[in-house]
Amino acid sequence: MAGGVDWVQIRERDLAGAELAALCDRVGAAARARRADALVFVNRRVDVALACGADGVQLGFDAVPVAVARALLGSRAAIGISAHAPAEVRAAAADGASHAQLAPIFAPLSKPATRAPLSVEALRACAGVLPVLAQGGIEARHAGAVVRAGAAGVAVTGAILGARDPAAAARALRRALDEAR
Repeated sequence: MAGGVDWVQIRERDLAGAELAALCDRVGAAARARRADALVFVNRRVDVALACGADGVQLGFDAVPVAVARALLGSRAAIGISAHAPAEVRAAAADGASHAQLAPIFAPLSKPATRAPLSVEALRACAGVLPVLAQGGIEARHAGAVVRAGAAGVAVTGAILGARDPAAAARALRRALDEAR
């Protein structure tokens, strides 16, 4: 957060509901202690997002539909979807999603690749449909290209968590994004 991160997505699939809720509470408190405007999202678990007062939820292929999440979380919650093709982003827009994470744009840094990278062309195909966060292999050196291709921002794991100095890596990403805008 000190390096310029403004959203935190909690993606702990192996935790049971109570453990995940406790983690979300701790992460949310720590994030907001650093940045009052920090947003906290819970991956897939609408129940935990609701219980913790998270700002939103990130839905994947195995989550509840956007309409169900919206009914449970209310109109002010951000509801994102994880997409792997521009057609999925268009479908999410039609379903009422707030944003999409489109991946992988480049080969992932935090895990082995399970599909071919989409490239920035996929971001161009989504321009104007829905705010899209570019995800997958995103580093500071890619920030300008993804923003120029239409990304509203980036979602990263490996570039920050795999860095020797995570705050410095976050600052480099923030600087690159701000310069590209």
